[in-house]
Amino acid sequence: MKQIQIGGLVSFTTIDYPGKLAAVLFLKGCPLQCEYCSNSHLIAVEEGEYDPDKVFDWLRNRIGKLEAVVFSGGEALMQADTTIEYMKQVKDLGFKIGLHTNGFYPDLLKKTTDIVDWVGLDFKATKQRYKDLTKIDIAYDRMIESLKYWVSCGRGLEVRTTCDPRFVSKNDLLEIAKIASDMGVKNFAVQKYTPYHEDEDKKTTPSQREQFFNDEELRKKLESMFESVVWRNS
Repeated sequence: MKQIQIGGLVSFTTIDYPGKLAAVLFLKGCPLQCEYCSNSHLIAVEEGEYDPDKVFDWLRNRIGKLEAVVFSGGEALMQADTTIEYMKQVKDLGFKIGLHTNGFYPDLLKKTTDIVDWVGLDFKATKQRYKDLTKIDIAYDRMIESLKYWVSCGRGLEVRTTCDPRFVSKNDLLEIAKIASDMGVKNFAVQKYTPYHEDEDKKTTPSQREQFFNDEELRKKLESMFESVVWRNS
């Protein structure tokens, strides 16, 4: 078994696993090339900066202080069985396991059913705009397959959309929300786009980025579709 490649670590967070004190492991590798990616340094699968054995020892010392460990990225499942085996080992320490995923690997997600307790799944855009954002033809269909499967499991789930106005309009957001709601999603999150890097000809303005959060009619429509809607305006 290859060693897991860990490119980053957050030692304490209250926002990455709902209702739990958690640590986050950022794994190397992602198949997508999203323009707004905040972790572009994690896209390539290469040697990680963190020794996985030392990270595991550190987690063992956090038993009783942390409640959960979230596997993020990059795309955590790109390292396939290496990630899943490490998840098992961490779960055996007594932690809840969270997964942040773009849904690109539905077959691997199915293998985590008895390991992962909660998933935060990115629904990035409408089908018509998905390739524009991710640069991958099959990304949307794979995400939908992952979403359908995880909903059918009845385990913890949040679907979230980062509202980059270059790729998502208000109507797009409503379309995304309706698809998710019709599939049985209960928890939805609207996330503000942060311009980490933008080409000169594709710059966005603060008002464009804020429009999703300042529209009361939009807010009411979305909140009528789900048991819970989280507005991440920061």
